[in-house]
Amino acid sequence: MRSKKEMTLDRTLSRFGLASRSEAREAIRSGRVKVNGRVVKDPGTWVDVSRDPVHLDGERLRPVRKCYFLFYKPKGVITSHGDPGGRRTVYDCLGELGVLGRKLPWVAPVGRLDKDTSGLLLLTNDTDFADHVASPESGVPKTYLVKANMLVPDELVERMGRGVELKRGDWARPCSVRRVEDRGKYSWLEIVLTEGKNREVRRLLEAVGLKTLKLVRTRIGPCALDGMQVGRLRPLTPGEVALFRSRVSMRPAG
Repeated sequence: MRSKKEMTLDRTLSRFGLASRSEAREAIRSGRVKVNGRVVKDPGTWVDVSRDPVHLDGERLRPVRKCYFLFYKPKGVITSHGDPGGRRTVYDCLGELGVLGRKLPWVAPVGRLDKDTSGLLLLTNDTDFADHVASPESGVPKTYLVKANMLVPDELVERMGRGVELKRGDWARPCSVRRVEDRGKYSWLEIVLTEGKNREVRRLLEAVGLKTLKLVRTRIGPCALDGMQVGRLRPLTPGEVALFRSRVSMRPAG
């Protein structure tokens, strides 16, 4: 039986806040990691860092402080570490802010926002925290402001709130949908979800015959967009981190 201190080598690098699991596996397979002084290229190798010295690029793994940031992602930016097509990424934004130059630990987005969606994105090197926030079982609500392509009748607002079948046999759970305002020929809706399905808000509107013209994530759990500037980030407060860690489902304010 393995001890609680043992974990696979790729997970070890990830838990130490050095890279994502996929990046860790790539580093290991390329021969950049040594365990007990020997190069190990199998990401599934079990190690106990309390007794097995692990080195990445010649530097021994040591615990790094956990970082938690809230980032206002601009529209047109992809939630990725790199893009073969040359599109601007979240990491490009961090580099422009000078964050990466401060030698902060590696951070990764918690979940994703598609290229055409702006708004709040959590960034952290705490993989347990990220897994908890991203899990539907945690009940962490994500709030979106969406502009629909028409004046949306009450019937469709109620239908979306009850949950609908999406394409490809998937389902959107019952959620909170309310009308914010009707402006000209369009309706603005607020939608609160506790799942993390790919492009769920857009697919939800599509399932009832609507199109999304604009989409902004305005809140994640206890954190709101209020007072933040596009393309900027701020650290989470200890109180906010504690609320995210709570197993109690959080309700949006207002």
